[in-house]
Amino acid sequence: MVLALAGCAALTQLAPLYPVEFAFDRVSNVRIAGMTPTSDYTSLDPDDLARIASAVATRDVPVDLVVHIRATSPNKNTVNARMPQMEWTFFVEEQEVVHGTMAESFLFEPGKPADIALPISFDAYDVFGGRARQLYELGLAIAGVPGYEKEIRVNIRPTIETGIGPILYATPIELRRTVGGP
Repeated sequence: MVLALAGCAALTQLAPLYPVEFAFDRVSNVRIAGMTPTSDYTSLDPDDLARIASAVATRDVPVDLVVHIRATSPNKNTVNARMPQMEWTFFVEEQEVVHGTMAESFLFEPGKPADIALPISFDAYDVFGGRARQLYELGLAIAGVPGYEKEIRVNIRPTIETGIGPILYATPIELRRTVGGP
């Protein structure tokens, strides 16, 4: 009887695993040069203007944000899917900005959406150069402030654990979002 139960557990681990579905959900926690971009550049107070100008002068304009990806394991999966890591590349207006690997593990139950919060950091000056106003308005667009439209994209290549070992998605999955807008 014990052998039969052990055999059933092994078969469950070898059950077919349908691909996890991924979608771009939202962006949160945007900061540029230590500030949360919320208002037009011309509305910044003198301290904030000095902060962004100083960051540009030192050629160090850090941008931090969190991209939220919704992951759903299809209802027809009979076992949970586990993602031990995910390779990713972040783009703004088709320009590659930064890439990395997220090593945090996620468990996806069939039919239950899960939030993957992907922290992203880059130096806007290194990628886009430019003037303080231009870089601050990039932060406004990424933060989703109306009137500052940009297309952002994250390409992901998740690794999913299966009963027969880890499987890395063969091609990147493109997740796009237009942020800001009219």
